[in-house]
Amino acid sequence: MSSHNANPYIPFASQILEIVSHTNREHTFRMAFTGKVKPGQFFEVSIPKYGEAPISVSGIEPGVSVDLTIRNVGRVTGELFASFGVGSTVLLRGPYGNGFDVSLYENGECVVVAGGTGVSPVRGVIEHLAHTTDAADKHVIVGFRSPEDMLFRADLERWAQALDLTVTVDGAPEGYVGNVGLVTKYIPTLELRDPATTTAVVVGPPAMMRFSVMGLLERGLTEDHIWVSQERRMCCGLGKCGHCRIGEKYVCLDGPVFRYDLSKDMID
Repeated sequence: MSSHNANPYIPFASQILEIVSHTNREHTFRMAFTGKVKPGQFFEVSIPKYGEAPISVSGIEPGVSVDLTIRNVGRVTGELFASFGVGSTVLLRGPYGNGFDVSLYENGECVVVAGGTGVSPVRGVIEHLAHTTDAADKHVIVGFRSPEDMLFRADLERWAQALDLTVTVDGAPEGYVGNVGLVTKYIPTLELRDPATTTAVVVGPPAMMRFSVMGLLERGLTEDHIWVSQERRMCCGLGKCGHCRIGEKYVCLDGPVFRYDLSKDMID
């Protein structure tokens, strides 16, 4: 079975259809799933005796599969990388959260700024923008720690053909040809016709999100046209453990995607 149980606490079994390796520590697991899901939502990956890990959806094949791009950093992910291959069955709960409404960004100018693993939850958004009729008005800035840490290389090549893509790395070896520096360095260079009506999506580490939003506001974008994802705060997915609570909001229930003007007090 590869879709929701009626009881949100009970995981369902999902088969690994494909594994795409990006780096030594980061792989995309393509999981069988037939239910409804949006970019920016997340699943809990459950391995009995090891625990659960919340993972953002990084790709969707409607009615067939979801992509979960996973970094090998702890007990659950370590066991997943070590013991589960194509054809193996993994337990999932979800999808949880509200995700990105891609229809908000498909008309007119849009800017997506994402850093590191923050590229995963917006990959579906970028994919959608790359197929819009006015894709030339879609500006995407993605940053990685180093050339070796780049994710979704084949996608980056395709996106570069379809929309205005800037890829940058924080640090690179001598002789590297390509953009170097933080994503924020490239926000002032965006060629925007009408910042006041431009929409934006920002996902990444808290400091990167904060400075990227500041940069976009300086360019003339408005707070109610910027969306952010607080995906790093996920824990149980059901609003029970309190780990994701910020003030009155539970990120897993009210988010992880928020409009900036409604959530600016929540950014670390």
